[in-house]
Amino acid sequence: SVMTLPVNVGWAQIGFSQSGSLKRSPAEIVKRYVRLDQKGARLDAMAFDVLSPYVEWKEEPAWDQIVVIQEAHVPEDYRKWDIIDNLDVVIPVTYRVRGSVSLKTASFVPDEKTEEVRFHVKAVGNLWRIVEPMIPPHVGVARMVNFAREAELQEKDETQRSTLAALTSSLRKAK
Repeated sequence: SVMTLPVNVGWAQIGFSQSGSLKRSPAEIVKRYVRLDQKGARLDAMAFDVLSPYVEWKEEPAWDQIVVIQEAHVPEDYRKWDIIDNLDVVIPVTYRVRGSVSLKTASFVPDEKTEEVRFHVKAVGNLWRIVEPMIPPHVGVARMVNFAREAELQEKDETQRSTLAALTSSLRKAK
């Protein structure tokens, strides 16, 4: 008999069975989560499935702001982590932030800074999971430009479309 997988199981989850394993570094989970977020996985509410194998929460709030980043650094060296015990660690992730986009006004506010987010990773069952914090999407500049551009192309309303066009061009300047 052929084993059938549910349709929405992406490669992320199939390859995940061993990567969430406690034999692997908890930094791996954080790295995958941060990378998927940077690629815009959380811009689409439907895409939460892709990230659910990495986090302990079951749903996310509707964010009205997106943090636009240049890059993110996840330290693999455990000496840079806070180790509570061997099943409970805090991994500090450093983001190079370019600014943020308000989804209500569709505007980009430049704000160059370095932000540290302390990801709390715990063994849940026998897999590593991020238990906190729940932060707004931290999306790469290039992905954000594409996101704004797509929204602009799909927009029927002219006023909205020119607002989105302005957003696209201000994001392009941030690159």
